[in-house]
Amino acid sequence: MSALPFQQELNAFYTYLQTERQLSDRTLEAYRRDLIKLQHFAAERSITSVNQLTTHDIRLNLTELHRHGLSAKSLQRWLSGLRSFFRFGIGRGWLSNNPADGLQTPKVSRKLPKTLDVDQATQFVEINGTDFISLRDRALVELFYSSGLRLSELVGINLTDIDRIDGSVRVTGKGNKERSLPVGSKALTALAAYLPVRAQHTDEAETALFISSRGKRISQRNVQQRLHQISLKQGMTQPVHPHMLRHTFASHMLESSSDLRLVQELLGHANISTTQIYTHLDFQHLAKVYDNAHPRAQKKNKDSSD
Repeated sequence: MSALPFQQELNAFYTYLQTERQLSDRTLEAYRRDLIKLQHFAAERSITSVNQLTTHDIRLNLTELHRHGLSAKSLQRWLSGLRSFFRFGIGRGWLSNNPADGLQTPKVSRKLPKTLDVDQATQFVEINGTDFISLRDRALVELFYSSGLRLSELVGINLTDIDRIDGSVRVTGKGNKERSLPVGSKALTALAAYLPVRAQHTDEAETALFISSRGKRISQRNVQQRLHQISLKQGMTQPVHPHMLRHTFASHMLESSSDLRLVQELLGHANISTTQIYTHLDFQHLAKVYDNAHPRAQKKNKDSSD
């Protein structure tokens, strides 16, 4: 095993990242910041070469960084950078094994998506007005919430994708995968009011279900802006964005059915682990119901206020 000075080993790794892997300056700088933490740790312990580092050293450095407040996400990135450096060292003959293998960082807390409760969702979608914009927006948000669509799926819907007789809509999701989804009665009613007015604002060549005031397919950006405006108009306490409606649909479906597989199918998730985040939302809902309904919880809340 060679014993090059630590800085020389690091410089060789940076050159490899820049010339062979051709990483961006920003990514390269992130590697530098993370490896400088290791370099400082090594200097404090008179470690002068990478082959002197042990798994115990890396675990100790990891513990120190965690204790000093480095987030779980930052620690994951730091450890990933170290593993890359050590793999490079093995390839150069500096190391016989990777001292970062087998180490784990604290789990990153998964940020739960914001949702609307049933009353808030009802308040948001009940848009009044008989003009083109109002009727279109009502149909748009009703369908959004009714079927739990992605924004790209919503704007991609064509007239022929809606089956008002059997109450379904055909959408194209990620990976160009098609799926058929049920459409609620409120959304069907809103669509029935919108479609005659839509016909007056475009020509027969336009296939899009939802169009802008110019008679062309509505854009994702336009929908985002409309939802923001509707939030203000409907007196919402926070702006509603497209994914919030999708999250709200999923949360309400899970609360009602307790069928995670059903929600996975409706959302078009390839992996059920993606859908499982909504079980946490459902638990939050159950916890609130418990606090409001259970005699012991009520007594505890009363004692706390006293």
